[in-house]
Amino acid sequence: MKKIIATALLVSLAYGVQAQEIPERKGDHPRMHQGGEAGKRKQHGGHEMMKQLNLTDEQKQKMKASREEFRQKMETLKKQDNITVKEWKAKMESLRKEQHGKMESILTPEQKTKRDQLKQEMQQKREAAMKQRFEKMKTDLNLSNEQAAKLEKQKAEMDQQMKAIRENKSLSEEQRREQMKTLMKQRKENLKSVLTEEQKKKMKEIHKEAQQRKQHGGRHERKPEQTNEI
Repeated sequence: MKKIIATALLVSLAYGVQAQEIPERKGDHPRMHQGGEAGKRKQHGGHEMMKQLNLTDEQKQKMKASREEFRQKMETLKKQDNITVKEWKAKMESLRKEQHGKMESILTPEQKTKRDQLKQEMQQKREAAMKQRFEKMKTDLNLSNEQAAKLEKQKAEMDQQMKAIRENKSLSEEQRREQMKTLMKQRKENLKSVLTEEQKKKMKEIHKEAQQRKQHGGRHERKPEQTNEI
């Protein structure tokens, strides 16, 4: 729940599941936060963004109170074992929209403008990092010009689809998450379809080495080794 609270201002994500059965509340309810390194990076980015908005003490107190109220409501919802997944998701979506509205009301117009600028800058940095990873992948896997061109075309198409999903206001957060997950899965399949068997093997080796470095205290080495992400 801590991760949800920390990132509630910026993004709310839910895991879509079948909606006609009463779930096991401790295991089968929709996942409520992103885990892993991606989730940690998003949470850290959210904290850094909030610092740069120069919130007043009054704003900080209001946000703290709102987050605590949201946390309590989510805890209460999590304990409701007698509702279907569909009902659970609908209530969760309603709580998140309510929380987002409260957080938005605390910020001044200037702070909202600053936040949007920071989000755009973060997106540009992500795109630059992805481009760097792609260039390294071309070298590490010895991609041919034809392979590189195919992957660049696939990435451009995927980026347009991602943008369309993000800007589609008719989607709920969980629908947006599901469509994003589908695209990311398709992106990996696209990559595999272009690579030779030898290149796939090499890619797995590079990824394994990167994971081993992390496990041995190499987290400070923010090198673009993960060639399975383009």
